[in-house]
Amino acid sequence: MHTRRDFARLALGSLPLARAFGKLDSRVNGVLIGAQSYSFRDRPLDAAIQGFVDVGLSSCELSMGHVEPALPREALRTWRLTVPLDDIRAIRRKFDQAGIELSAYAYNMRDDFTDEEIARGFEMAQALGVKIMTTSATLPVTPRIAAQAEKYKIVVGMHGHSNIKDPNEFAKPESFAAAMKMSKYIAVNLDIGHFWAAGYDPVEYIAEHHERIVTLHIKDRKKNQGKNMPFGEGDTPIKEVLQLLKVNKYPIPANIEYEYEGGDTVVEMRKCYEYCRRALA
Repeated sequence: MHTRRDFARLALGSLPLARAFGKLDSRVNGVLIGAQSYSFRDRPLDAAIQGFVDVGLSSCELSMGHVEPALPREALRTWRLTVPLDDIRAIRRKFDQAGIELSAYAYNMRDDFTDEEIARGFEMAQALGVKIMTTSATLPVTPRIAAQAEKYKIVVGMHGHSNIKDPNEFAKPESFAAAMKMSKYIAVNLDIGHFWAAGYDPVEYIAEHHERIVTLHIKDRKKNQGKNMPFGEGDTPIKEVLQLLKVNKYPIPANIEYEYEGGDTVVEMRKCYEYCRRALA
């Protein structure tokens, strides 16, 4: 089983050289505040990178939406299997040049993915220079993901949502537990907003399972399947989660995921980042 120290070593091993020279630093009182690039889904890759710079965020969990073209399903399948990996390495260089750490690649491996598509995601992660992936997947496809994770020695954090009615979805703690039993390379990408909306306490879960959590998604939702809300207007214990990371020195990236109805993305992301900074004061 991987320990928290192992996961921290994997994450630090993927730091770009530019980051080492301190061009950007969004670590607040020891807690690394970053973002899922899905937060900047309203713009293409280069503009999304500029968004990170404008907000001042030095760490990115890269969404597949900023890597893959918008194509029909079969055409996209072909693209995944044939795109030159040098094209993927070029994406990594863009982040290096901007001084932004790539902490993970978010590659959503759904039930209809072929084994070749799943493997290709791991090859893309290698080309991006990361040793952690995250994925919105289901329990039935997880054994096939675990097999490739074992082969490529890349840890995969299973991303949870709030759909507790479907036993194949990752929402309940029991689903994460079942997946982690499949391989030491299967871990958790805990979305604290979804987890809270599903009826669970993210503070309690992180305290108990921090050694198997590779990244957090920070968002604010109302309890009982409530809406995504601007930070501070929902019920999700964001401050308590961030303070838990701070006090216990858990080296888990806390990635803002902007999903509520707002205005300009950069303006809203600045608000989210400032909320996190105040929460960690």
